[in-house]
Amino acid sequence: MSTPGAPRFTPDWLALRESADAAARAPELLGPLRAYLATVPRGTEPLVIRDLGCGTGSLGRWLAGRLRGPQHWILHDRDPELLARAGAGMPGTAADGSPVTVETWEGDLTGLRAADLAGTSLVTASALLDLLTFDEVDGLAAACVEAGCPALLTLSVVGKVELTPADPLDVEVAAAFDAHQRRRASGRRLLGPDAVTVTTDAFERRGAVVRSRPSPWRLGADQAALTAEWLQGWVTAAFDQRPDLALQGDTYLRGRLDACAAGELRVLVHHRDLLALPGLSADDSP
Repeated sequence: MSTPGAPRFTPDWLALRESADAAARAPELLGPLRAYLATVPRGTEPLVIRDLGCGTGSLGRWLAGRLRGPQHWILHDRDPELLARAGAGMPGTAADGSPVTVETWEGDLTGLRAADLAGTSLVTASALLDLLTFDEVDGLAAACVEAGCPALLTLSVVGKVELTPADPLDVEVAAAFDAHQRRRASGRRLLGPDAVTVTTDAFERRGAVVRSRPSPWRLGADQAALTAEWLQGWVTAAFDQRPDLALQGDTYLRGRLDACAAGELRVLVHHRDLLALPGLSADDSP
């Protein structure tokens, strides 16, 4: 992620969540995306795909092998360590064996405009929208639509978490976490769980067709390490937002972590994936 004041995500955390991300992403959006890309004439030129806030490149590793034809990926992030890992970890071939090439771009992605997307076939991002502001999402939608560039935007939180077995404190912790997601960071008010609604509106106001599908994390005993790491981050953010919860929250967290270690905790973290297709009416969309 490459916006001012954004948190730095460690390679270890991104590696821990990659398999859950891959399992969660909505494959139903790939059919319409492939159909749209097939309508855009480009001769023998490769698809040019810009992955915004690429992290270690997990979305590229998931998507490149699911698209046909030669591809050139431009990986955007502000973190040079993550960029180096992303560039080195991308697959070398597409679904049909065509070559996949990669370049990296270090810097702030929020200033991208339509002119910067000239020649771009697709914009992608994963777990990014909730870390942006209203103006940043609006600017991204404007740039994509003006450039005639589709966007596949995955794994945005929607403010719904389900834990099994339930605990009476779950609802308060979840509400505090959502409020923390909407906080001001370095003078920026983040969208948090409102990002999907805001992004959909931003694209649709400009005439794009937006398709949306659920992409939940399903965490259980087979992903205990990820579940424990997510749980600690979730509860810590809630405590930051509401320090009064910490008095009973320490006991809550210990109990949840014990259940996780025992293989008894199940967590459903709801996300949604969006596919925005510019320049189409709803009747014409693939």
